[in-house]
Amino acid sequence: MEAKSFWVLVTTLVFIIRGWRQTEGCLEQERTALVQLKSFFNYPLYLNDGVDVKGSNCCQWEGVECNIISGRVISLNLNYARGSTSYGYLNVSLFLPFEELKSLYLCGNKIAGFVDNKVSLLSAFNNLEELRLCNNYFNDSILSSEKVQPMMNLEVLYLYDNLLNNNDLTYLKGLSSLKSLDIRRNQLEGSIEIRESLDSLSNLEKLDISKNEVKEFLKIATLDYVFTVGTTSLIPLLETFSSIKTLSLRNNYFNDTFSTQDQLHVSSKIEGLVLDRSSLNNNIFQSIGVLDSLKFLSLRGCGLSGTLPAQGWCDLQKLELLDLSENALEGTLPSCASTALANLTLLRSIFLSRNLFEVPSIFISFANHSHLKVLFGSQNKLVKEPTIQTWVPKFQLNAFHLSNCKTKELHIEIPKFLYYQNDLSVVDLSYNNFGGKIPFWLLENNTRMDEFLIKGNSFMSHLNLPFHPSPNTSVVDISDNKIQGPIPANICSIFPQLFGLNLSGNFLQGNIPPCLGNLNTRELLLDLSHNQLSGGIPEMLAQSDSLRFLRLSNNHLSGKITPTIFRSSLLELLYLDGNNFDGNIPSIDISTIPWYSLKDVDLSNKNLSGELPKWVWNVSNLKALAVSNNQLKGLIPMELCYLDSLNILDLSKNNFSGPIPSCFNAQSIKHLHLRKIRLSGTLTNAFFNCSSLVTLDLSENQLTGEIPYWIGTLSALSVLLLKANYFIGEIPIEICKLYSLSIIDISQNKLSGLIPSCLSHLTLEPNDEKSSTKTYKEEFLGTIKGANYFGISEIEWSTLKRAEFDEYLFIENQMQEKVVYTTKRASYTYKGNILKYMSGIDLSCNRLTGEIPTDIGNLSEILSLNLSHNNLTGHIPSTFSKLKQIESLDLSHNNLIGRIPTQLTELYTLAVFNVSYNNLSGSIPSSKAQFGTFDESSYVENPFLCGPPLNKNCSDLDSPSTAAPNTSNNEEECGLMDKYVFWVTFFVSYVIVLLVIVLILYINPYWRQAWFSFVEHCIKTCQYFIEDNLLRFPIFKRSG
Repeated sequence: MEAKSFWVLVTTLVFIIRGWRQTEGCLEQERTALVQLKSFFNYPLYLNDGVDVKGSNCCQWEGVECNIISGRVISLNLNYARGSTSYGYLNVSLFLPFEELKSLYLCGNKIAGFVDNKVSLLSAFNNLEELRLCNNYFNDSILSSEKVQPMMNLEVLYLYDNLLNNNDLTYLKGLSSLKSLDIRRNQLEGSIEIRESLDSLSNLEKLDISKNEVKEFLKIATLDYVFTVGTTSLIPLLETFSSIKTLSLRNNYFNDTFSTQDQLHVSSKIEGLVLDRSSLNNNIFQSIGVLDSLKFLSLRGCGLSGTLPAQGWCDLQKLELLDLSENALEGTLPSCASTALANLTLLRSIFLSRNLFEVPSIFISFANHSHLKVLFGSQNKLVKEPTIQTWVPKFQLNAFHLSNCKTKELHIEIPKFLYYQNDLSVVDLSYNNFGGKIPFWLLENNTRMDEFLIKGNSFMSHLNLPFHPSPNTSVVDISDNKIQGPIPANICSIFPQLFGLNLSGNFLQGNIPPCLGNLNTRELLLDLSHNQLSGGIPEMLAQSDSLRFLRLSNNHLSGKITPTIFRSSLLELLYLDGNNFDGNIPSIDISTIPWYSLKDVDLSNKNLSGELPKWVWNVSNLKALAVSNNQLKGLIPMELCYLDSLNILDLSKNNFSGPIPSCFNAQSIKHLHLRKIRLSGTLTNAFFNCSSLVTLDLSENQLTGEIPYWIGTLSALSVLLLKANYFIGEIPIEICKLYSLSIIDISQNKLSGLIPSCLSHLTLEPNDEKSSTKTYKEEFLGTIKGANYFGISEIEWSTLKRAEFDEYLFIENQMQEKVVYTTKRASYTYKGNILKYMSGIDLSCNRLTGEIPTDIGNLSEILSLNLSHNNLTGHIPSTFSKLKQIESLDLSHNNLIGRIPTQLTELYTLAVFNVSYNNLSGSIPSSKAQFGTFDESSYVENPFLCGPPLNKNCSDLDSPSTAAPNTSNNEEECGLMDKYVFWVTFFVSYVIVLLVIVLILYINPYWRQAWFSFVEHCIKTCQYFIEDNLLRFPIFKRSG
């Protein structure tokens, strides 16, 4: 207590001394700087209190404010502090001593500019939050980007009454913290476009630009993500910005919507209104007509539902672009459509995607729209067109998207109005289950066709190409259909400018046309995977100077891989997996290639042999290497550790041998698969502190020793597979620190000890990183570029930022992360989204002891739990009833006792349940819900378990078994059935011991003689005891 009082006293004294020092005056260097400023700010009322007295307290001077703790100057009010009649230049370096200066007022001092003496405003005003330079003589020199832009802490800037012009607004971009800006009464004039200048001012709350000669303030106002708390009304906001041309209000939340036309008094100057993903309802349509100057209206993702109302559209005679995408609008267009939308003949672009409209029947409403160029209707309800109804459109589309539509029809024809189109450049009919022959007539009718996308349908027959060349076609995607036969040899002459060809997922046969390597294109992206192609890789294709992406996976290609394919300087992604190639991986010299671009290589599932060639570890850009399921041999090369860009390495199922290289701690690697490659030795520090590792698969090897403590340093680990090795010791508790962990398989080892209860801390949440192998992604812009192509303005183009206008071809690595995990009595390969959501713990086939921690029941997200084939004891925790997502629960082959908790019948997702080969007792829970699906095999070899589905009736003593046991109730744990088990076990053990003794005495004469001597000795001892003690009593004496 005395020590505590002592330190309180010391602290108080220090505070007093520090405060006493401050009362003596401000810092001397700041006082000196203020004295020097006096020569410029010479008005008598400012900086005039004791300026000539050394050590005087400048914090008490007029216009000076100091921090009460540090004594540093934090504010200088020097407004109108200069008495001179001429304009002057202020030396910035005089402000360098004021390191904590927050506010600086310099208005009305006839300052024409700053003399920096090689000192920027950044160094002089590093912490400045408020700067007032109003009523001076500043022009653009004060706003040079190198001076003002770095002042990132500035929140208030007053520049009114100066000589700034329109160009000076661009210098404000770097002031990201700015909240208040006043630039009134300057020389701004004419039309001001400040969207780009103020885009970075995300915190701006107040802007005053009045008293300038501005005829038109904003052409575009972007207020996205601004009104998010629901306290702002949309109607007053539109009235406030009524003079601008384009208003963007994306991702806002308004507390009202359009209600009646009488409430809305908005000038008709607004030409563009973007309300994407803002909260609205269908009432907006009833009053939208008051904005009669609208040229484009975007209501994407606004939560609109139901059918379109009949009012409001007729006045939008100038509308050119309409976006209703990503809502829940349904049915056909209202009856007003024939008189309203149909009369909006200036419409050029219509976006109806991701709704519940009936397509293509809804398109008849636009039959008279002769200006229509873009029509998107993807992800709607696809209905069959009436056979008798035909209509001839007046429009000629440039782009038409109708993909991913829902239909109940097995096969349906493509929209008939397309027969009348001859100006299409982009058509996307993907994933609609369209049937029949491939509509190559679209290419013949539309000679400007650039991108032809019909993947994911049911088009059949052979690949009968058009008769005439299609010189403008650059992208053809006919993947995932039912096309048969060979790839026509004339495909290169029909599509001479092809740079993207995807024919994957069909039934194509024959050889790969060699001419594909000789196409007249700058880049070639080729995907022929998942077909039945045979032969080898054509040498002409391998030598192509334009080949950038090549995927030939899962075909019947054979022979040796040509070395030429690995010498291409442009090739980045190469997938040859799932074929019948044999021989060694070719050895090449990449040092002669100026720029080697290879990033992904997949040579899995082949008959390749030999060792990994040395050139592989010289590919510095390599991000993914997969050579699993081959016959490669030798040690794992140490050089692989030094590939700094490597994200994915899969060497599984080969004939490699030896230890794991100790250098495997690269910070780039995410997915490492070394399964079943005869690894030996211990883990040592091979992966210590590898914080990027997401998947670690070392299953089915010959690894020994303990699971190291550093497993807890793998902070990103989601999948840990150590199955079928020779690990010993206990499960390290450090494994519980891996909060991203969702799949653990350490089964079939020799682990002992208890199950760590801290495993319940794992969240087992879905993880994108677990299934992601996106090491590479790039988009290639097609030939459609610019707003003019679609007839929309540049303002519309830049404001809408509509990705659908440009056609992109995305290429990315095609490797799928795969994890083999055993559950539901079988091994499954998980990949994609299924892997993302998979979670499980497998500790089976070890030597674990003790009871199952009740906290394991807190793993509410777990799908699979396997604790079988151990030496676990105790009861089945009733907390397992909280495993609401579990599908497989295996507790078999242990020493569990007690009853099966009836609460487990609440596990409605449980598909596999196994508690066989234990010592469970009582009746099996009633056969309801999932428990009605489990057969006898789930319960066998539990001698005292009874009830269906076992052919063993429960006695009257077992009737309470319908109630789940309470593991904390001692009386229940020591129940009648358990005592019965004890006595039976005791009797059997007693008989066995007697039989063993008899057998030993029969076999060994010496022990038999010793035993009989021992018995005789015991008998005599008892006799002497009785004679010497009991016979002395009279009752035992003979009568004389």
